[in-house]
Amino acid sequence: MNEIRFYRASEKPYGAFSNLFKRDVTFEDEVFPTTEHAYQAGKARKPAVRKWLMSAPSPALLAMAAHGLYVWDVSPDWSKIKFDRMKRILLAKFTQHQDLKDLLLSTGNARLVEAATVDNAVNRLWGEVNGKGQNKLGQLLMEVRDEIGKSEQLKGRSKKSVESTKRTTRKKLEAAEEIVSA
Repeated sequence: MNEIRFYRASEKPYGAFSNLFKRDVTFEDEVFPTTEHAYQAGKARKPAVRKWLMSAPSPALLAMAAHGLYVWDVSPDWSKIKFDRMKRILLAKFTQHQDLKDLLLSTGNARLVEAATVDNAVNRLWGEVNGKGQNKLGQLLMEVRDEIGKSEQLKGRSKKSVESTKRTTRKKLEAAEEIVSA
């Protein structure tokens, strides 16, 4: 099985898979500058903490600040909802931008791995460091890729079905016109 490793948002072409990649995403009726912003916006328990997080000058600093929140500043259900939230954000990102959707789908069945360079618990949760980690971001990206791929296949089948129906209808109309003309 082939593998695609990514980490830095600036790396071509797969840096776009990073949550720090600067591309707006509309999520929960709000526009965020990155998927990292959309994700971390759900973490804060208090509006003031959320506002403070969103004011970070870069997505990397936002991530650092959010990982350092006190437990009482984090939504009490965060550990239960964070992976579902990330998946919904990734679906939004890769369905709202055709070029990103095309890039994700172009990876086929490759295993996607966020290959972090600094060994810590966060990097081993969302990615892998030296081959060790849960690679949750990679897993979620592969799930999103599969869902989008299936949706695209259904759209393709639906378009073919519409075209087939149009051809059949045209043939029936032509046959009816021949009968009327005769």
